[in-house]
Amino acid sequence: MNDTTLSFRPATHADTDALVALVESAYRGDSSRAGWTTEADYLDGRRTGADDIAECIDRPQSVLLIAERPGADGAAPELLACAHVAIEDGAGYFGMFSVRPNLQGGGIGKIVINEAERIAREDWKLPAMRMTVIDIRSELIAYYERRGYRRTGQIKPFPYGDTRFGLPKRDDLRFEVLEKTF
Repeated sequence: MNDTTLSFRPATHADTDALVALVESAYRGDSSRAGWTTEADYLDGRRTGADDIAECIDRPQSVLLIAERPGADGAAPELLACAHVAIEDGAGYFGMFSVRPNLQGGGIGKIVINEAERIAREDWKLPAMRMTVIDIRSELIAYYERRGYRRTGQIKPFPYGDTRFGLPKRDDLRFEVLEKTF
């Protein structure tokens, strides 16, 4: 996948159902096992919902970024990936990052991260990008470290009991903040 085959745009409420399906497919259930970002071994239940999508779209200083490629034979563009980029505490925040599982490992994720960082750095003039990652996800953390993120050591509790974040299969889940300075 190269940069010229992808186009980016902000999500609208009309994209909600497709975005929920994309995010769920990347993180939950058997379909997520086709990719390497699955959380199916750690969490059941939902990863996102229409309420989360609406919140990201409606939030000030925020964009829910869609990456798509042209549809075949003039069909509608094909949704490949998404990421939420927002301003939080004087830095960019990167979340809800999802690539279709059957396309993971093909370079789309790197292109999406680059665009999200460009928005934070150039459009919003922010000094850094942050994200939270479940700290037992060593392969995912290593992926971000290869892209210049560092582990901050800042830990945030997992919201046990809040089903909007899924149904934990283990009792040792927590988030670590990763950061990349520009």
